[in-house]
Amino acid sequence: MAGTLIAGEVHTLLGGMVRLRQPDHGLRAGLDAVMLAASVDARPGQVVLDAGCGPGGVFLSVLARCPGVRAVAVERDPVLAALARENAALNGWAEQVEVLEGDVADPLLRARLPRCDHAVSNPPYWPGGSMPPEALRAGATHDGGLGLEAWASLLASSLRGGGWAAMVLPAARLDEGIAALRGARLGGIALMPLWPRAGLAAKRVLIRARQGSRSPASVLPGLVLHGENGWTDAADAVLRGALLPWASG
Repeated sequence: MAGTLIAGEVHTLLGGMVRLRQPDHGLRAGLDAVMLAASVDARPGQVVLDAGCGPGGVFLSVLARCPGVRAVAVERDPVLAALARENAALNGWAEQVEVLEGDVADPLLRARLPRCDHAVSNPPYWPGGSMPPEALRAGATHDGGLGLEAWASLLASSLRGGGWAAMVLPAARLDEGIAALRGARLGGIALMPLWPRAGLAAKRVLIRARQGSRSPASVLPGLVLHGENGWTDAADAVLRGALLPWASG
């Protein structure tokens, strides 16, 4: 049941730029959150939506990279929503963050959202069908009980004209993600593979689209994460705060 997650010790992201207290069990921010945040090149005064924010790893990483930005986050679990607020305060960004509690498919929640310049989501997913026991007790499913259409629809509905939407997904959900973005009438869909090592198939992908774009779909240069001696230089730069090459494209 929601309300049973216990926050553990404080961890860091982006080489210490972000401090983050995470649940001891269940959904935890990590590489996916950092990579998704690195796809956002927000300018001072802009608003970024983080749908399904969990403890806040995505929007906190955006705020660390993009000073002067305001974040609006959505989280249906009240315990995780409270933790996200605590993490915003822990980093000194409480005044720049609003965390709304609710389901992404709720039209009343959507009516409360401001117009955003960027909207991102890392929909909940457990690889291989192996969900942690506490998630099962809470009635969770692979996608939080919703298909990707609901997530893409929320992102699209919040965007200003010309705004960007982005999601990080398991590669196996790429078809579903593209269909969801198209169904939400977002255009200019672009794909960036995240390869675990050179020569191996991608396990994760970043996809983004733009409100009002009529550009054709594209596959952008991907990112190789690991080399012989650990992280590649390109991946390490992103993990320490650099934007992905496509972020301002």
